[in-house]
Amino acid sequence: MNNGGTLVLGIGNILMGDEGVGVAVVKALEKRPLPADVTCLDGGTGGFTLLGALEDAGRILLVDAAADDQPIGTVTRLEPRFARDYPPTLTAHDIGVKDLLDVFYLRGGEPEVVLYAITIDPHQSLSVGLSPVAERAVAEAVERIMAELVAVAVTL
Repeated sequence: MNNGGTLVLGIGNILMGDEGVGVAVVKALEKRPLPADVTCLDGGTGGFTLLGALEDAGRILLVDAAADDQPIGTVTRLEPRFARDYPPTLTAHDIGVKDLLDVFYLRGGEPEVVLYAITIDPHQSLSVGLSPVAERAVAEAVERIMAELVAVAVTL
């Protein structure tokens, strides 16, 4: 197990409108000056091929769309420890984030995992591109993640 830097992993399907918010956050972060130990990864629709990247990280920040009870556009920071701690995500992924992390932990994954869940409308019409509400949520998530990355880098 490599105790590397921080991995920011955006999950989502950009062909399904707001379901791609996790990828949009990662793309926006890649345009920013990041601490040297931070790697951004567009995880697309997930899959077990992401296990290697998770296992190489010392800390993981996941960003994904959620279909939870929060108002649309809400950005929630969670530190889930068990599958029941994750909000419902959408089914456009090959496998769900919960499934991926369950396998990660079963294989001995130990890094801290933080989830930024962005609430979207699960009944939106399919489109390429984000709604204005999702764009605002992406901007908020980027600012919050940047602040967290900088704060962690300062304490190291």
